[in-house]
Amino acid sequence: MAVVDRPSARETKRLQTRERLMGAAIAEFKRSGIAAADVGAIVAAAGVAHGTFFFHFPTKEHVLLELERREEERIAKQLSRFVNAKPDLRDTLDEAVRLVIGLERRLGAVLFKDFLALHFSQTRPIDESKEHPVIVTLAQEIEHAKERGLVDPGVSPMNSAVFFLLGLYALLTTTHEWPAQAAMIDDYVTRTLRSIEAR
Repeated sequence: MAVVDRPSARETKRLQTRERLMGAAIAEFKRSGIAAADVGAIVAAAGVAHGTFFFHFPTKEHVLLELERREEERIAKQLSRFVNAKPDLRDTLDEAVRLVIGLERRLGAVLFKDFLALHFSQTRPIDESKEHPVIVTLAQEIEHAKERGLVDPGVSPMNSAVFFLLGLYALLTTTHEWPAQAAMIDDYVTRTLRSIEAR
């Protein structure tokens, strides 16, 4: 029988404090945006001392990085379930778009814009995880289409997945209130497919 290491009471308390801070920070970011967010308000809402925030998160951007990691895992799981039905590549890209746009509804417009802007920020903290499950899932689907002869043999699936998602994030960041945003994103998906499809 395998022995499961349970966290100590101290570790459990540390994780609970981190989660309270994370929740309070996200609520503050939704209200004010990350630049104007008040760390004092965050620690007051979490019921901890001021320095406790910086013990868990060296900067406010580190909270966003943690949120990004969690949301990428969640979106990747949903996308993986979707691709189990073996949709075509267009449907897979459309589903990725739908899942990312759904994130905006959950985070709210202010936090969503900060969340996407983190990808292009010069002050983005170094991401030690090196794992980007949404990129990996999309790259795998592009690779499968390539194996079936639907994608040009010279295409790099990983690069194509990165280009697609970064382009999508840039579009969503810059066209937030444009009335033609949906049509522009649809055109973006169409042109992405044309750029990688086998000729």
